[in-house]
Amino acid sequence: MAVVVLGLLAAMAFSTGGEPLARQRLEAATRRLEQGLQRARAEAQARGQACGLSLSGAAWGPPSTGALPPCRPGLEELQESIAAGRLRLEHNLPAVLRFSANGLVLDGGTVVLSTDGTALRRCLVLALPLGITRLGRDRGQGCEQDPTL
Repeated sequence: MAVVVLGLLAAMAFSTGGEPLARQRLEAATRRLEQGLQRARAEAQARGQACGLSLSGAAWGPPSTGALPPCRPGLEELQESIAAGRLRLEHNLPAVLRFSANGLVLDGGTVVLSTDGTALRRCLVLALPLGITRLGRDRGQGCEQDPTL
């Protein structure tokens, strides 16, 4: 009987522990998404040269088209290699995000991130021309401000 009770308690702890871990994975991926953008801006300013990034799969990468050099320090995997669960990205960013030599962002858009294990969907809006990023919660009708951020 004691083994059954311990098994039930362990199952309850495991099932309730999945949501916080999934949220933590999502929050970490959202921070890495924003950090990649900020690093790319800083790299363009430091070099005094325009550069570009592409967002594909779950990682930043060099520009997929065009002649812009990549913003190297901005290249970053959004999903941790040890993360259980799949990170999903939806975005309306162009194929290449362009950063000017003085760090201005020449393209904008919205990225929505979600992961297995939680209903939470995070969004990042990249506004022009200063490249101001706003993080929020996506509920299917745009990126809403989230007081928990």
